[in-house]
Amino acid sequence: MQIITLPQAKKDMQDGTVSRWLKGVGESVCKGDVLLEVQACRYTVAIQAGLDGTLAEILAPVGTTPAVGDPLGRIAAAGETQTPSKKSSKKSEKAKETTMAGPKGTVTPILMPKAGNSMEEGTILAWQVKVGDAIKEGDVIFDVETDKAAVEVEALDSGRLARIVADENDTIEVLLPVAYLADSDEDVDAYIAHNAPQESQESKKSKPVAAPETKAAAATSTSAPQAPAVTTDTGRVKASPAARKIASSRGVDLAAVGAGSGPGGRIISTDVPVAGGAGPLAPAIRSNIDGQEIRTPLSSMRQGIGKALQASKQTVPHFYIELTVDAQPMMDFYRLEKAKYKCSLNDVVLLACAKTIAEFPAFRSQLDGGDLVTGPSANIGVAVGVEGGLTVPVVIGADRMNLAQAAAESRRVVEAARGGKLIGYGEGVFTISNLGMFGIERFSAIINPPEAAILAVGTVREEVIVSGGTMRPGRRMTVTLSCDHRVIDGLEAAKFLGRLKQYLEAPTLLA
Repeated sequence: MQIITLPQAKKDMQDGTVSRWLKGVGESVCKGDVLLEVQACRYTVAIQAGLDGTLAEILAPVGTTPAVGDPLGRIAAAGETQTPSKKSSKKSEKAKETTMAGPKGTVTPILMPKAGNSMEEGTILAWQVKVGDAIKEGDVIFDVETDKAAVEVEALDSGRLARIVADENDTIEVLLPVAYLADSDEDVDAYIAHNAPQESQESKKSKPVAAPETKAAAATSTSAPQAPAVTTDTGRVKASPAARKIASSRGVDLAAVGAGSGPGGRIISTDVPVAGGAGPLAPAIRSNIDGQEIRTPLSSMRQGIGKALQASKQTVPHFYIELTVDAQPMMDFYRLEKAKYKCSLNDVVLLACAKTIAEFPAFRSQLDGGDLVTGPSANIGVAVGVEGGLTVPVVIGADRMNLAQAAAESRRVVEAARGGKLIGYGEGVFTISNLGMFGIERFSAIINPPEAAILAVGTVREEVIVSGGTMRPGRRMTVTLSCDHRVIDGLEAAKFLGRLKQYLEAPTLLA
C-alpha cells in the first residue's frame, strides 16, 4: 500500500491545487506513471506512482488545494484488497464520483498564477488570446496585475482555448481557474459541473447581493451593524487592487469598511465609501505647510518590497566585499560602442556580470529546502526605480548575448517595467543595482530572495591614479558585492569580483 502525498517541489511551495488526475479509481498503474498534476505557484508538479498496482482512492479531487505532505490518494499493490480506510471512505467515494463523472475529453484549467510568495490575488489586465485560438506551451495568454507590477502569464499546456471565465478587470484569487483548454465546449460544461472547486462553488452561493437602498443606508449610517472585514491567513483585508487604490486616495481604512460584496466577502471598488462615509477613516492626507505631519497609507508595492527585503535581512546571512576598478578602459569601450548602437554603461556592467556568472555556478544557484539548485543561464535582474517603489525586471540568458543584444533587451525590460509590466519576474539568479547616475560612490544592497547575490554599482569618478611610482589622472568605479553565506563563501566571492574586474578593465574580452 502506498499513500501518495504532496511533495515540496520548491522551497517556497506550501500547497498546490490539483489541476487534473490522469488516472481514475480502479485503473492499473505502473511505477513511474504520472498520476496527477498539481499547480503550485508558477509551475506544474507531476506526481508519479511509486509502485505497480491499482489506484484505490483519490483523496484530493480536482480543484482542491492540499498542503505539502497532505495525502492525495492511495495505491494498492497487486493482489492487495482495495478497501478504503474508514476515515477516508466518504471522501474517496466523493472523489471517485468526481473522477468518473468527468468529461469524456481532456479539459485543462488555466489557473491564476501565484507569481511570488506575497501574491494572494491578481487582476486580469488584458487577454492576448481569444476563445477558439490554438495556443502552445510558452505562449503569452494574458497580462495580470499583482501587488508589485503587471506580468505576462505564459501557457503551461498546449491546446484549444475553449472558454474564458474571468474577464478583463476581474480580480481572481491565486490558483483558481480563469479559463479552460478543451477540444469540446460540452467537455468544459461537464468539467465545471462535476470538478469545480467546492470552495469556489460555495463562494458563488454565498456572495452577498445587497439592495441599492441597503447599501445607501449603510453608507450614511455609522451605527448600522455590519459584518467584519474578511481577512486572509496573513491578516490582510481581502480587497481588489482597485479598491485599495481608491481607499488610499480617500483615506479610508479598509478594515473599517466591513465585508465586501465581492466573492467570499472581498471588498471591491464600489464598496469603498467616500470620505466622511461609513466606517472610521484613516487620518486624511494634509499639506505640511501648516507644520502638520503627513500620513499616507503604504501602497501595496511598498508593502511587498518591505515584506520581501525584511525577510531577506532577517533570514539570509549577508556578507559584503568591495573592489575598485580602473574604469577608463570601460569608458573608452562604452563610448566606442555607443557610436554604433544605443547602449549604456550599465549594459557593459551587465554583460561583464553575465560572463562572470557563467564561470561561477554558485552565483546562479539558489537554496531550495535542503537542495542547492543551479540554473543553466545568467538571468540578470536590473533594479529599476518606478513611481512609489522599485521593480526588478530580468534579462534572460544574458551570458549568451553580445553587448548590442544585451543593451537592446535591457532597454526593453526596463521600459516595460516603467510602464507597469514586469518581464522575467521570479526568473532571476543575480541582480544589479546601480546608483552611479546619482553620484553615489559606494553602497551595500540587500539580496533579492531567493537569489544568492546582488551587485551594488557606484559612480565613475575622476581620481589621481598612482601606478609604478607615477601619478596620472584616471577614472575609478567601486562595486560592492552582497552574498548569501549559505551558498557562497568569501573565497568564491573574491574570485568572482577578481574575474569581473578583469572583464571591466579589458572589456574587449566581452566582444
